[in-house]
Amino acid sequence: MGFEELLKEVGGYGRFQIRNVLLLVLPRLLLPMNFLLPIFVAAVPTHHCALPAQDPLDNFTQESAWLEAYLPRELDGSLSSCYRYLYPHYPNTTREEQEDHIVPCPDGWRYDQSQFYSTIATQWDLVCERKGLNRVISTFFFIGVLVGAVIFGYLSDRFGRRPLLLVAYVSSLVLGLISVISVSYIMFVITRTLTGVALAGFTIIVLPLELEWLDVGHRTMAGILASTFWSVGVMLLALIGYLIRDWRWLLLAVTLPCVPGILSLWWVPESARWLMTQGRVKEAQHYLLQCAALNGRPQARNRLSTEALSLVAEGEKMVRRPSYLDLFRTPRLRHISLCCMVVWFGVNFSYYGLSLDLSGLGLNLYQIQLLFGVVEIPSKMIVYLSVRYAGRRLTEVGALLGTALTVGASLLLPSALLPGQSPSWHSSPPRVGHMEISPGSGWKRLFRSSLYHCLPVHVRVVPHCTEADRVRADRPGGPAGGLPCTPGHLAGRDMEPTAQGHLWWDCPCGLSYGSPAARDSPCRAS
Repeated sequence: MGFEELLKEVGGYGRFQIRNVLLLVLPRLLLPMNFLLPIFVAAVPTHHCALPAQDPLDNFTQESAWLEAYLPRELDGSLSSCYRYLYPHYPNTTREEQEDHIVPCPDGWRYDQSQFYSTIATQWDLVCERKGLNRVISTFFFIGVLVGAVIFGYLSDRFGRRPLLLVAYVSSLVLGLISVISVSYIMFVITRTLTGVALAGFTIIVLPLELEWLDVGHRTMAGILASTFWSVGVMLLALIGYLIRDWRWLLLAVTLPCVPGILSLWWVPESARWLMTQGRVKEAQHYLLQCAALNGRPQARNRLSTEALSLVAEGEKMVRRPSYLDLFRTPRLRHISLCCMVVWFGVNFSYYGLSLDLSGLGLNLYQIQLLFGVVEIPSKMIVYLSVRYAGRRLTEVGALLGTALTVGASLLLPSALLPGQSPSWHSSPPRVGHMEISPGSGWKRLFRSSLYHCLPVHVRVVPHCTEADRVRADRPGGPAGGLPCTPGHLAGRDMEPTAQGHLWWDCPCGLSYGSPAARDSPCRAS
């Protein structure tokens, strides 16, 4: 009896699984609120050079006239944000004298506080010549996510999902609080980068912790829920950002939910499948009995004896320990890995490019952020139907092509060609493109889960560079995690007897894992 049959006995979908999904909602909400946080905390409000106090003897009766006297105009006719006249510009001043007196802001900047009370740009004057320092914060944050994905992917396979989820919660909380009290730009960059490392634990651990307790028929719906809660987090960020206009308090608001998350781990079960692969039968039995009791399957207790579970655990052990080189070991796997890297880069580049730069879309920043979250939800429902009837690959291709066409349309139809249209019209193509790329961002994980199901989490982290697929699938005799191998579409055959009579499971990536009877034989490429 394999683990899938064992899971069927205790209930592959019931109150136990529903409780588990609800307990893991919080990390899904925290991820978008942190990943998209620079939209608000790094926003650059309208600003101009700080000017000296107006001399009452000067003949300037209005503030606008005082600004005109000190601020030169840009080529588009707007007042300069980065330069000022050293002395007031009077109407009889010649052009040559004006240019000689233009200097960078010597006394700092004055910022408009009508939309943001404080951001990191206003805190450390990350404008004009220093504006690149503001943009680089997101780059370092996602570098941290990349490093954290590799670290948590390996450690969660080594020490378990639940302990590493606790590490992710605690480290995210501590590093978030340190970021709140940052006293310098360098300190903030370092703490945000490390926060990215910690948050990567959520992206790696949460989905396997759900899917490894679910039967095959309900895993697609679990993927839908995971993607939908991301959209809810996007909308919550818009609401919280609207209510809290100071970057320190806003950062604190998206960090403190880690506290109830830590407390909720008391009820989150460890993956019984992972425990089986480690030979920890007693602990697996404890959680399986909990599952059977909560799902109303008391008769399953008879099949959860230590002896029966030991036999299942024996079949769950790995033939050999995989490595990252497995991603490129065979021609088929090299092809899949390179294609997945290209697709992941395109999806993430499009999604975060549209999400993190909301300027020029013609709407209020909070409105456009809320709209981006709202349009994601119906699009994911549509994609769910498309996946069921058209397949994952065609759905992914359609989402990518649709995004390219709609975003391309916004570039080919500049505002100058449509002067009669409202500003909201010009933001429609990007909104549609965001609606199309967002479900592709979620479904690519499930699509890759079926392509990489024969590799463990820490190896599957590499193809998409920022997080691993969620279902461990390294056991001999079949794909762990219950994701169905699709040999008819990918590998060409199902289970093939060897010359010695043992069964081999040919994974679509070209690696084969032997049955328990053939454990002493080396893994071979199909």
